[in-house]
Order: sequence, then C-alpha cells, then structure tokens
Amino acid sequence: MRAAKLIEPGMRVGLGTGSTVIYFVEALIERCRGGLEIQAVASSEKTLEMARAGGIPLLKTFDVLDITVDGADEIDPMKRMIKGGGGALLREKILAFASSHMVVIVDESKCVDKLGTAKLPLEVLPFGHLATASSIPYKGEFRKKGSELFITDNGNYIYDLHFAQPLDDPESVDCQLRSIPGVLETGFFFELANELIVGVS
Repeated sequence: MRAAKLIEPGMRVGLGTGSTVIYFVEALIERCRGGLEIQAVASSEKTLEMARAGGIPLLKTFDVLDITVDGADEIDPMKRMIKGGGGALLREKILAFASSHMVVIVDESKCVDKLGTAKLPLEVLPFGHLATASSIPYKGEFRKKGSELFITDNGNYIYDLHFAQPLDDPESVDCQLRSIPGVLETGFFFELANELIVGVS
C-alpha cells in the first residue's frame, strides 16, 4: 500500500481507525516484520489490538508524532473532513494535531464538493447528555450498539448529526457546536490533512 511506503525508519506513527486504515496497518505490519523499526500510537482499542498482534512497537505516551495515517467519512477540495464513523474522533484528532504530517486515505466515494452529506459525530460527556442534546440546533440521535448507547474508548457517548443539506460554512457550525457545554469534540477536521491518497476502483 502506498501509504505504508511513506513510513521511514525511526518514525513515530499515528495509526487511525476504520475499514480503510486496516489495509494500511496490515501493510505496515509486513514492513515491520521485514525489519522496519518504528514506534506507533493507535487511535482506538481496535487498531491497538491489531497493531500489537502484528508486532508493531507501541508508545505508551507521546508528545509529537512524525506522521499519522487515517481515513475520512468525507473530504472536500480544501481537505476539510468529517471523521468519526468508527467512534474514535477525539483520539483521532489528538493524533492528527500532534503530527507533523497527516496522510488521509479514502476511496473515491468519500470525496465531496461540500461537507455535510455524511453524519457528523459529536463526542458527548455522559453527565447531562440529554441536556447537551437538547441544546444542539440540528437533527440527531445518540449512537447505539445493539440496544445500548455506544460508548467510546474514552467512556463517552456519540451523538450523530444529520444536516438537511451540504454545508456552505462548516467552520461556523463547528464553532457553534463547540460552544455547547458537554460537547467534547466534533467530527470536523480542518487544516489537519497534508496529503490525500484516493483509491479508485
């Protein structure tokens, strides 16, 4: 995989979450088995388990990373993204923000002219979550896993928003949502992606 070839010896690597990233992690495992020496941080427990089982050395703590490779639910021509379909948006954003370079890998269906067709996940504090939801001026619902509320690896809830139409100004929507107490993070990712790799079927 092209993204795995970008990883150089000695790098500190952020590992994203999602179906596309699985292929990257698999390719990186093969490179590590072939002698590549790196250290990595995973954005979710699922990715962590996969990396650990494959023998990728994992960091317990980190300050800065050389590169993060992750996917996206939507990405526009300005490389603005909606992420969090897998429920790991808070950790994903921490890794992206800490990285000198972020590579986004998607299939062509994720490339859009405007953000807002995909659902926008919010990570919400469990305390007062119904009050938080009632303050959000967009249609949405708490994500469930079976009959129970979905719980993130951080112990929080995910509230998925659905917009009536694509957004002309996602930055203002992001600012509006961030001002609501209890909203810990949004799935908007701005000015974080440096490189985009699009898979074409």
